[in-house]
Amino acid sequence: MNLNILHDVTFYALYAALALAVFVAIERLIFFSTTSRRARELEDAVEHGAAPSAALIDGDNVAARGAKHMLARMPGVKSRHDLEDLSEEVFIDARTAFTKHLWILDTIVTASPLLGLLGTILGIIDTFTALARSGISDPSGVSAGIGTALFATALGISVALFGLLFFNSFQERIDRLSDQMKVLILRLSALKPMI
Repeated sequence: MNLNILHDVTFYALYAALALAVFVAIERLIFFSTTSRRARELEDAVEHGAAPSAALIDGDNVAARGAKHMLARMPGVKSRHDLEDLSEEVFIDARTAFTKHLWILDTIVTASPLLGLLGTILGIIDTFTALARSGISDPSGVSAGIGTALFATALGISVALFGLLFFNSFQERIDRLSDQMKVLILRLSALKPMI
């Protein structure tokens, strides 16, 4: 059995994981930036007790969708309990959008070191198999094989560290955005006079 093919597949999987992590990181950075900006604009508009303009709540943004949904359902709210249910519904919808795709980064952070270790093991097995066949006639060939095998571990750890950096950063941004959404929801709730 040629373990070199499996070793190469491990490298390709790690490169694919890195590409996917970069894509998710860029997508989430853009998402969090635009969502935070729109939430701040909506907060400022509602701060003085006035409903936000139609231009602010139009668009495909989590904060704008939440505000639009809440304002559309406000006339049907008859009690404090209904308002709390509506607020919770809007917040859960926003929180779900905030955490979208983060499971991919979490999986990459967990799987990359394991893939790197697998690549190292397969590379060392392949090196020892070559040694068993030809003996220690070429020490540089053995060193190169072990170096390539260890590169798999380094690549796996590097991919995991890259993913972990963004994953933790996004968790912190989710907390901040969640707080922004809570403030926005509370300010929108204050627009409804209670019976």
